[in-house]
This record gives sequence, structure tokens and C-alpha cells, in this order.
Amino acid sequence: MNKTAKKLILSAVLLLLGGGISYYVTLPPLNPRSTEFWTFLTWLLLLALLPFALTDKSKVIKNNSKGKGFYVNLDFKSLNLWIVCAIVLPLIIIFVGNLSSATIFRAKDYASLIEVEEAVFEEDMPQTNDVTNIALMDTNSAIIIGNRALGSLSEVVSQYQSSGIYSQINFEGSPKKVSSLEYADFFKWLGNRGSGIPGYIMVDPVYNTSEYIKLEKPIHYTDSGYFSDDLMRKLRFSYPTKIFGTLSFEIDENGDPYYIVSCLTPRIGLFGALDVSEVIIFDPCDGSSEIYDVAETPSWIDIVYHGSLATQKYNWQGMLSGGYLNSVIGNVGCKMTTDDFGYIVRGDDVWYFTGVTSVAADESNIGFILSNARTGEYKFYPVVGAEEYSAMTAAEGEVQEKGYVASFPSLINVAGEATYIMVLKDSGGLVKLYALVNVEQYSIVATGETQSEVMASYKKLLRENGISGGASAFGEEVSFTVSEVRIVELSGEPIIYLLTEDGTVYKGNIAIDEGPIRIREGDSIKVIATESSTEDIFNIEEWELLD
Repeated sequence: MNKTAKKLILSAVLLLLGGGISYYVTLPPLNPRSTEFWTFLTWLLLLALLPFALTDKSKVIKNNSKGKGFYVNLDFKSLNLWIVCAIVLPLIIIFVGNLSSATIFRAKDYASLIEVEEAVFEEDMPQTNDVTNIALMDTNSAIIIGNRALGSLSEVVSQYQSSGIYSQINFEGSPKKVSSLEYADFFKWLGNRGSGIPGYIMVDPVYNTSEYIKLEKPIHYTDSGYFSDDLMRKLRFSYPTKIFGTLSFEIDENGDPYYIVSCLTPRIGLFGALDVSEVIIFDPCDGSSEIYDVAETPSWIDIVYHGSLATQKYNWQGMLSGGYLNSVIGNVGCKMTTDDFGYIVRGDDVWYFTGVTSVAADESNIGFILSNARTGEYKFYPVVGAEEYSAMTAAEGEVQEKGYVASFPSLINVAGEATYIMVLKDSGGLVKLYALVNVEQYSIVATGETQSEVMASYKKLLRENGISGGASAFGEEVSFTVSEVRIVELSGEPIIYLLTEDGTVYKGNIAIDEGPIRIREGDSIKVIATESSTEDIFNIEEWELLD
């Protein structure tokens, strides 16, 4: 067998073994619009052409006097030009592709990727007294609360653990955080792979509760699985050409688990502005999947565009609308989001919330954006005030002796005022207090152990500071005769209900104001009341007995 034939055989062996193992481990997309593809191709070319670097002038040199061990001295000077070009060509494509996609040359294209609707804060965000559509709990707190649900399940916690990654979803009209269980280690996978993962954890980020959900069909494909049970490997072998973005663990209306996989496509040049084009719905129980165009994503899915992608796309528009040089030197009209985001549930969808600040501004926002996590829609609200971290600092300062740490806030409408709402956590990550901070005047801060308590304190501060969002911002004044009085305990708090002769009900929290406990049937009273989430039931903000 001649030397050329031997080199071809060696080249084929290296390509099959080295290339196959590399692909199995790294799982690059076989897509020329991905830099990973060209990097992998470069590696394959190196493997395939390596035998041809072993020329007649190459030497095997012993590395010590006893002749133990050796290394190959390759004579790269004898390599043919076409071999060098073959190896370098993919690297040139990566360089040229990135250069042609760079913001310095394509600033206007990046800035025009999205459209942002300017909306009216008071119209889109009605006044609220009870926040049930915002995930006030962050992931670290969710992990702590979620682990409680596993603590009493010895047969589960000994073999499995929480993934530590919680997806924010809308389930039955309320925000929830869900996380799949994972195998605790390789040996736990080995011992349990036949039976799979039995369930997942659901956390209520509004009421700080959690529960373990046991599945009828166990999960078999997961990040903690090995070999054919590995989630990414299963997806890659099913969709070899797709560029995967983020994976989100979600549940459908029946509580069945799925992984929602965003598939990306460059929008600018060869590699630039990766954006979601398709969505894979993957069943981790049986390994089946479906792929949809992003515009046809089923409505029960919540997370298609990750928050980091949503904010990046807005920043491209905010920073590059005036051209690349302006974004670097002049900064005229340049704006960008703050470096974190929260979640709000509106209708059937989850929206990201984050502030927008001028590049030249100091600790202040010029407005806020909401971005739909499923459709990619954007809305901008021109509400000027303190940026989120200033509000967090103000809330922490209100109880600085306790050393509590504020979560990233969200935005609500209280009495017509744009208001930050957040929770304050102790050193163990447990939620201890709620906090409300006025956006425009962030020195107005209220804290309380419950939402009703903090709402009452905050509205009192607004009245004391002469701040009003307009007529009836703090409620309507009503006089009536009490026909019935009831006191019940809800979520550990005593609530008084006053029934009028026409069937209207007014309620007040006795833990905040003990005065209404003196009210008796037949009394005539005057109240300032606001609407609650239940029709014909109103919250008592202030009250007064009439003669």
C-alpha cells in the first residue's frame, strides 16, 4: 500500500472518530449561518488533513535519553498551498461574516428590527389595590420556596433535585414559576433512568407558596440525563440544522410538561441579529415534538423571546437609530434599558417589564417598556422618574436596620400614580415585606407585611403629600346604613364586611385599622371606597360614623 493510500485511510479514521465524537459532545448546528458550524468545519478539516502534514521530512523524536515517549515533528513548510487554504477558508468566512454583520456598518438595519408603540400608562394599566398578576418573587427566592415542597418527600429528594431554573409562566390566569426536577448525579440517573423523573415544582410568586406536581407519565429527556437521555442531544439529532436559542420549561392547560425551544435565524448579514423564527414544542416524556413558525405559536405558550433578547433588540433601536457614530460619540437621542427585567401577566400572556433611561441621564428613567414574551410586541410608556435600582435602594433604606434586600421591582398604578412594587427579602432569601415606591418622587416609600397593609400606608402617604391622580383616585365617597356586619379571617388577617340595604358589600382590614370593629348593624357611616377585584365588593380606604 502506497503512502498516499495510508494517509487517506488515516484521514478517514480521524475524521470519523474525531469528528463523530466531537459532534456528539459539542452538538453544533449544521447550518452555514452559524459560527459554530464553521468552527466545527475547521476542526474537521484539521483532522482530515492532519495525515498529509506528515511528510517525508517529518521526524519522530524521542523526548528523553532512555527512548521513552516521542512526539511528531511536523514539517508544515512542505504543506501544499491548497491544504492551508482549505483550513483557513472557514476562518475567513467567520471573520467576513461577522464583519458584514457588525453594527458599525449596519446600524440602521439593527435599529429597524422592531416597532415600538407608544402607549398611555393610565389606559393600559388600571388602578389596582391587590396585585395578583405580577411575579414579585425572584428566582433565588423561588428556589428556596420550591425546595420546601421537596423537603418532606424523602423518596423524591433522595434521588432528584430542583434544576434551579424557574420559568415564569401564566397558568390559569395567574403568574407561576415552574421548574423540572433533575437527576441528582450520574449514578442517580443510572439507577432511575428506566422510571424517569416523576414530577416538577410549581411556585406561586404572589402568595409565596409551592407544591410538588407528580406526573402520570414521567420525564425521560432532561439536561441531567446522559447519552441518549440528554435533552439537547435529543433535540439536535431531531433538528440538526436549527440554531437553538433559549429553552423554557412550561406546562400546558392540563399541567403537562413541555420544553419550548426558540429557533434563531440571523436577520442581518450572515451571522448578525439572531432572532426567533420558529418554535419547537418538545414533550420530554416521550420525546415527540412539533415545530411552528413563530407567528403561529400556540397561545398557551408563554416564553418564546427571552428577556435578554427582548431588551437587546430594544437597545439596538434605542442606541443605533441615529447611526453608529452617534451611539459612540454624540449620544443624541440614545436610550437603553436598565440591566434587568421583571414580569407582568396581562390577559393570556407574560410581558417583560424594564425601565428605559437616557444614556446621559443619571439614576432616572425617561419611561418604561413592556415586551410580550410570546409575540415580541413592544409598548413604551413615557413615565419619567427614578430608575429601578434607585427605588430598590430607597425601599431598603426604609428598613435598613433589618438588612433586607429588595427584589427587582415591577410597575403598577396606585391611585393614578406610577408606582414600583417589590418585595424585601432577608439574608436567607425569604420574603419578609412588600414595598411601594413612587416613581416620580422616590422618597415616598411604604412597606408592609401584606399587600393590603402596604397599599393603605402608601395611599396615606400620597394624601399627606398632596399627590392625587385625579378625581376618585383615592376612591368615591359613599354614605349608607349598615344592614349586616361580618368578620372573617382571610390569609391570617381579620377582614370586616359591611353589607348595605341594596346588597353592596364594603370590606376593611382590621389588622391595619381596628376602628371599623365598632361598627354595628343599623349604623349610618360614610366611607371612601375603591373597587376590588370582585364585582359589588369595595375596599374601605377611610370611614366615619354619622350622627
